Amino acid sequence: MTKRKIVPYLSRMMALLIISTIVLAVGSRLTGERSLWHAAVAQESVAFQLDELNTIEVVERYGPSVVAVTVRVRGRQLDPFTDLFESLPPQFRELFPPPSAEPQERTETGSGSGFLIDPSGQLITNYHVVQNALEPGAVALLENASVTVTFPGDEDRELPVEVIGVNPSFDLALLVLEDPSEVPVGSLPVPFADSESVKVGQKVIAIGNPFGLQSTVTTGIVSAVGRDFPSIGRIEVPMIQTDAAINPGNSGGPLLNSRGELIGVNTAIIPGLGAGGQRGFLGIGFAVPSSLLDQNLASLREGGYRDVFSTRPRLGATIQTVGTYPDTVREALSMPEAGVAIISVQAGSPAERAGLRGSQFEITADEQTFPVGGDIITAIDGAAVRSGEDVQQIVFNKSPGDTVTLTVVRSGDELQIDVVLEIVPLEPEG
Repeated sequence: MTKRKIVPYLSRMMALLIISTIVLAVGSRLTGERSLWHAAVAQESVAFQLDELNTIEVVERYGPSVVAVTVRVRGRQLDPFTDLFESLPPQFRELFPPPSAEPQERTETGSGSGFLIDPSGQLITNYHVVQNALEPGAVALLENASVTVTFPGDEDRELPVEVIGVNPSFDLALLVLEDPSEVPVGSLPVPFADSESVKVGQKVIAIGNPFGLQSTVTTGIVSAVGRDFPSIGRIEVPMIQTDAAINPGNSGGPLLNSRGELIGVNTAIIPGLGAGGQRGFLGIGFAVPSSLLDQNLASLREGGYRDVFSTRPRLGATIQTVGTYPDTVREALSMPEAGVAIISVQAGSPAERAGLRGSQFEITADEQTFPVGGDIITAIDGAAVRSGEDVQQIVFNKSPGDTVTLTVVRSGDELQIDVVLEIVPLEPEG
């Protein structure tokens, strides 16, 4: 090969070598980026699958412990056409067959959920789930009433239960199987978590029987904590709010964390109208915190109608949050910016013995009447109180015989008043 031919050949080889190097570099970069992308997708996929696996594990472990609660109350009533028939003019009555004079059987049926808390067959549900089957103010069943539970996988067998204890103030009820040996193998007691440590945004799992659909599972997050929901029970309960779907029939079922521990008892929803006009879920549900259940479990196990007023100490005073008074009233009477006004003092109560004073007169503002002129509590044991719920939480967490120190504003003066707490009946004795 001549020198003249070698030079172009070498030039072409060098060009090919450079192009190959560039192609390899670009290809390597693309391959690397593609590998990183695949790795990122795989990592995201694994994280999603792990979350699914967590839900599946919790449901498989504690789903068998969540029961359907069925309440039936049988009664007798006259033919509903009787009143209409008797209201017809005599000339029209012959156009219709006369109503039956014999009373007809009628059965009212209610349903909810519950969950196992003890191997001996003890179960928790809401008080309102079983309320219609009970004698007023008691745990005894009405005549012709029954309460049964059904475990998952055994839907054709309803197991009779006894209502041991109820606490209407926190909407809680303790049931026990009449035959504890009927607890199915694999049904584990649901462990309690400390609901005080619940964080907004954490994952939750709800299990229950909405609209009779047994063992329905929904997931979501804790939307808020400490929500006041006064329509449950007789007092305001600091509820856990969740967006996990809760519907009629979920009442009494467990709200679990990602470890399968109980953080709340599903209790209430803000309802919308679903299919057929039935109440449905709008993304806002409420659960009684597990701490309240834990605090009241011993009294539920003692049995009977355990209203919070019969088990926890009280001041024995009717109070109203200062923040509910109009600004004009607070300014005119030099009321503190925050606190609770004492409206009345129950006779024979700790509040009366400590010398606390209720309102002395009333004032009208914004077309409303407000009781004023009494003591205003601004702190208990040094902790500021801004609402009746604050007072309730502090006092209910005490024991009978404990002494609390109230910071009270009276006629512009600040006083420190000690009160020895007691269990106070709702109405004075005698």
